[in-house]
Amino acid sequence: MMNEIRKQLLHELLKSRGFVSGEELSQKLSVSRTAIWKHIEELRKEGYQIEAVRKQGYRLVAEPKSLSPSSIISHLQTTWLGQNLHYFEEVESTQTIAHRLAREGAPSGNVVLADHQQAGKGRLGRSWFSPKGTGLWMSLLIRPHIPLTSVPQLTLLTSVAVLRAVKQLVSIPLHIKWPNDVLCGQKKVAGILTELDAEADRVGYVIIGIGINVNQQEEEFPTELRTKATSLRIEAQKALSRKELAIAILQEWEKLYGLYEQSGFGPVKTLWEAHTCSLGQHIVARTPHGQVEGIARGITDEGVLLLEDGQGTMHKIYSADIETLS
Repeated sequence: MMNEIRKQLLHELLKSRGFVSGEELSQKLSVSRTAIWKHIEELRKEGYQIEAVRKQGYRLVAEPKSLSPSSIISHLQTTWLGQNLHYFEEVESTQTIAHRLAREGAPSGNVVLADHQQAGKGRLGRSWFSPKGTGLWMSLLIRPHIPLTSVPQLTLLTSVAVLRAVKQLVSIPLHIKWPNDVLCGQKKVAGILTELDAEADRVGYVIIGIGINVNQQEEEFPTELRTKATSLRIEAQKALSRKELAIAILQEWEKLYGLYEQSGFGPVKTLWEAHTCSLGQHIVARTPHGQVEGIARGITDEGVLLLEDGQGTMHKIYSADIETLS
């Protein structure tokens, strides 16, 4: 998590086009000039290039290309989401760390971000391929005041936020596959995993994991994934900034969640339906309780998929693998 003084110091350096004296920084931040120097050194360790000239002060020359908390928070225009950001070069899973933070009482809006996951988690107990330095792997800790039945709505909200954020950076055809995938063509580019802690009908917290294939090349995917997965770089034919994408997602998510709190799920549902590829399709849903085949007719106000079989019976699908039939 980023030190508050360091955050303010970086803000002063970013808004200045030239040198800022150590004395001025000391007065604005109410710390000693020695403390300013120590924080400058910490920023340099994160990859910031900061010039220091005697009698002139400090000047920011270049920002790091890494996913360091300071490089994200300094540009993040949110009021609460991501302002407490925990970054790790390597973890087993960002979901695991987010759960630990939640159990320790961390407030809503904490975000865990990693450069590499050793055991990334997908839906239905699957693993998520998340190599070093190429993708965006993060988990959001949310403490929503909603009933347990409404939690699936947050998965759909997140898929819309991811799609809209990606489109800010690159123009490629994207669509959402119920309940949690963002696809380009028939290949997955992003997935969402929602986990929660609840008692009876009370939600304690929700952890929303987001995994996005950003800059992988085709040969970097395991052979068995090459027909199923793709990356933004492959589709756009250019590398993208993971930092800019992380910022865009957090800002879109907070904006959509504000709309959700103010107006309910209706507006988010409309946005999701405008971007989905699932509705109206002849699909097979493989659920934990068996397989159902039919036409996807829509989603309920709770985000549950409505599937009409060949006999006209409407099935509510809460969790399943969906495959479109030709």
